[in-house]
Amino acid sequence: MADNTADMAQREKELQELEEEVLQCRKCVLAETRNHVVFGEGDPHAEILFIGEGPGFYEDQQGHPFVGKSGQLLDRILEVCGFNRQQHIFIGNIVKCRPPNNRNPTPEERTACLPWLYKQIELIDPKIIILLGATALKGLIDPKLRITKIRGQWMEWQGRLVMPTYHPAALLRNPAMKKDAWEDFQQVVAKFREIVDPEHHSDYC
Repeated sequence: MADNTADMAQREKELQELEEEVLQCRKCVLAETRNHVVFGEGDPHAEILFIGEGPGFYEDQQGHPFVGKSGQLLDRILEVCGFNRQQHIFIGNIVKCRPPNNRNPTPEERTACLPWLYKQIELIDPKIIILLGATALKGLIDPKLRITKIRGQWMEWQGRLVMPTYHPAALLRNPAMKKDAWEDFQQVVAKFREIVDPEHHSDYC
């Protein structure tokens, strides 16, 4: 037990050091137009890691992930699943600086930023990764995959379970997609109970 506690403390220290390094990053052109680097936040020992596309306007202004309307919807989804940003989860993105006008990050920008995400995954060591939207799916797994075809299907990536689902912004644009997304999150809760906490409570699933 003592060894495990020491390992967790060391990984948390390394995650803090990584954040300090990432905040100074100038590896791609997004550094020229950003206001804030959005490192990500949540439980440093989270069992579930959410990965989105990249910061939007409000995230760039505040330096925190998912704080706009998409973030408000994500928080509601987390709440009904029995999760919250302080426990259970960590939220990050494929790129950590806002692409101008919220365009998709370029392959070069993704390539420059992905090593930071890989290191986060290593240090947080989640059992489950949830990919929010097409950019996260293509960036982490395979650029040829389509979110509409693969969402709701468990995948494995480097020994971790991965669930692709729709980005909250897509649900706001097309509310009809919420039913599919809710089915995906019900699977996540079931898997969390299976491999992490059999007593995990949710009033809704």
